[in-house]
Amino acid sequence: MMETILLFGQLFVTFFIIGVFTFGGGYAMLSLIQTQVVVAHHWLSESTFTNIVAISQMTPGPIGVNCATYTGYEVLTSAGASHAVAILGSATATFALILPSFFIVLTMVKFYEKFMGNRLFEGVMGWLRPAVVGLIGAAAVILMVDTSWTGLIPHFAIVEENFMDWKSWALFAAAMVASLGFKVNPIYIIVAGGIAGLLLY
Repeated sequence: MMETILLFGQLFVTFFIIGVFTFGGGYAMLSLIQTQVVVAHHWLSESTFTNIVAISQMTPGPIGVNCATYTGYEVLTSAGASHAVAILGSATATFALILPSFFIVLTMVKFYEKFMGNRLFEGVMGWLRPAVVGLIGAAAVILMVDTSWTGLIPHFAIVEENFMDWKSWALFAAAMVASLGFKVNPIYIIVAGGIAGLLLY
């Protein structure tokens, strides 16, 4: 019982901190969530987190919030909690994630007009834009590549759990070509990928 309560506290603190330091929406949030739940706390495996991201992408709502909801449930389930307690884990992670944004946006709404045109404010926003692009790019790389450091030299290796065989790589390539080359609606790509995965695996 005490371990479960402690886990709830860790979930709340972890996702609250992620909510405080995330700029740029859900995709920018993914690298921070992965760092905390996979690398720092070892709550989930790399492949489980990738599955959560895929489900979060397909379900309605912001991907970052969906990811927090599924992660909270999965963490409690992995710890041996019941279905009802795991749902509370989902609610805890989700609430902790959106709470900072609620207060930050509330504050910004109050002071936004006051800071409009302020050189310092515009400068901060200018620096945040490329940082957000970097975080979104990092999220994509994290799902594909396991990065470890030996001194100052990074070592890159494909995460085999996420790209297990040639069929996985073929689906990846087909989705990329359809999206970038033919501008196919992402919804169609997701549905086609699910059907192809069902047939192939």
